[in-house]
Amino acid sequence: MVVLAVLLLVIFETGLADQGLLAGVNNGMEFAVTTVMELLTIASIPLALRLFKFKKVDADLQQRHAEALSKWGVMRLAMLELPLLFNILCYELFLNTTFGYMAVITALCLPLVWPSSDRCAAESYLTESEI
Repeated sequence: MVVLAVLLLVIFETGLADQGLLAGVNNGMEFAVTTVMELLTIASIPLALRLFKFKKVDADLQQRHAEALSKWGVMRLAMLELPLLFNILCYELFLNTTFGYMAVITALCLPLVWPSSDRCAAESYLTESEI
């Protein structure tokens, strides 16, 4: 999804697709989309960062190790990548910098949950050689 987000930026920024198609067309719709995306972004970041601390998720990781890590890891990445993708799209459609700022903040959070081998081993209660 990160590649898709970068591709989306390249398409709009190089002029292959028109920017600002919805800019100033309907202020009520822009306000509603902004509000929804702000709430979604504000909720998804701390939830994604703390997901593996929840008792249910931690218990699943202790019991099913790699399978649970795959399931919850993908979910955690999706919690950040989907708002990132939609914020980029909304920025390009509305040309509202609020969406751009939310996309940057979400992108800055991605390295904190990126599934490196050390992180996967620590979070799934396995040694690095078992992964």
